[in-house]
Amino acid sequence: MIRLASLTDLPAVLQVYAHARTFMAEHGNPTQWGSSYPPTDVLEEDIRLGRLYVDEHDNAVCGVFMFDIGEDSTYGYIENGAWLDSSPYGVIHRIASNGTVPGALGRCLDFCRSKICHLRIDTHADNHPMQHLLDKMGFTRCGIVYMEDGSPRIAYERME
Repeated sequence: MIRLASLTDLPAVLQVYAHARTFMAEHGNPTQWGSSYPPTDVLEEDIRLGRLYVDEHDNAVCGVFMFDIGEDSTYGYIENGAWLDSSPYGVIHRIASNGTVPGALGRCLDFCRSKICHLRIDTHADNHPMQHLLDKMGFTRCGIVYMEDGSPRIAYERME
């Protein structure tokens, strides 16, 4: 079940992100989230703004993601390509799973598509597992976007 996260979920959310950072490092992607991303204050802000969601099974948080509908400032400039469409879209950031329940990305996408059919997401060039999943889930690589810290990400878009 996907639901909005609350502050009481924060310890479980932090554990999911810790697991995801370890998984990424073990699979050739140690720098995307380093040892401490996302910071607690960012997660608290996401919760306060009603855009952090948890994937819960058997009363336990097994996944987490940020989802928001509207313009994302990091997607305003794209190089080596172009977005497929300029219509309103939903953006997914900071998606992570603790690996206990397969299919986290699929459940996330089903939830997000129930809100809006036009989705954008990005990932690090070293995050090959996520690139594979996004390709498999019907996303199109659109180019390169840059995060607030200037680091590049591969941008993806999917429209129904």
